[in-house]
Amino acid sequence: MQSVERAVSVLEILAAQGEAGVSEIADELDVHRSTAFRLLGVLENRGLVAQTQDRGKYFLGAGVLRLAGAAAVRLDISQEGAPLCRELADELGETVNIAVLDDDAAVNIMQARGSASVTAQNWLGRRTPLHATSSGKVLLAHQPPALREGVLARTLPRFTDRTVTGAVALRDELRSVEERGFALAMEELEIGLTAVAAPVRAHDGKVIGALSISGPVYRLTEERLRELAKRAVDRADELSRRMGYAL
Repeated sequence: MQSVERAVSVLEILAAQGEAGVSEIADELDVHRSTAFRLLGVLENRGLVAQTQDRGKYFLGAGVLRLAGAAAVRLDISQEGAPLCRELADELGETVNIAVLDDDAAVNIMQARGSASVTAQNWLGRRTPLHATSSGKVLLAHQPPALREGVLARTLPRFTDRTVTGAVALRDELRSVEERGFALAMEELEIGLTAVAAPVRAHDGKVIGALSISGPVYRLTEERLRELAKRAVDRADELSRRMGYAL
């Protein structure tokens, strides 16, 4: 814990001062110069700090921007998507979620429940499998091939009899998700639960999230799912525009 605190302190020092040398940081932390040097070495290896070539000073690295950018995306998509989700949930009576990729899972960062929701289950903050949920399939379908194939190469858990776990079948389904612009998950995570999701894009076109509509299988008939798929795509496109993407 002490090392973590010191590493965070180093980042705070550099954020406040712009740049600093090993001795300056050691004095600020009240540690030996060798300790400060080791901390800076670890942070430099992770791209969180960088060193000037001429004076041996350290400054915040591009890795900090990467982390800040990821946090900003989550905050922005949640903030922009919140009123849209609530409005859509009120219109449809179903549950609407926004999920983003979190390592090898989809995590729900926004949820709105409609008047017809039959369950009080809270999906907010919950990590869900990529291969067994509509949001997860959307996110997985739009990952770089190497990352997507890495997931498909694993032994994927089966949650119900309808969970797609075979690499060939899942690869075909992900290809269809890209082509038609939405994903379906019909009782693949839980019996009785069906969902449809569409991609949300950032200004550069990269898929940064998925907007899903879910409800009980007895109410989400084939005709109803076609309607909800269109609504999900329309609202996901609207959220993409709010995120700066020009359709």
